[in-house]
Amino acid sequence: MSDPTPQTVQDLNQLDEQTRTELEAAAFRRLLKHLDDNKDVQNIDLMILADFCRNCLSKWLMAAGEERGVSFDYDAAREHVYGMPYSEWKTHHQAKATPEQLAALEARQQGKKD
Repeated sequence: MSDPTPQTVQDLNQLDEQTRTELEAAAFRRLLKHLDDNKDVQNIDLMILADFCRNCLSKWLMAAGEERGVSFDYDAAREHVYGMPYSEWKTHHQAKATPEQLAALEARQQGKKD
């Protein structure tokens, strides 16, 4: 069996829903792998720079499940995103936030209010 002929599109919305969903899922899995490969990137740094973190991804995963009638708890979602129980990840990979990080996060949060 040969590979299907490659398809070129100008807009991802031109793809059928299943193909687009599969591509988005693959990108999500790659994001999780990238975060797993870069455990030194702290959640607070992600929050400062991008206004989301691994915990946000966990909550978004839960929300996506709920939208589709699939229920699982926050710990299960975090374990999927972190690749291990959150408590284990926190023990081995989460550094204490520095005063500079906390100030930067507060400034970001304040900037969203202004």
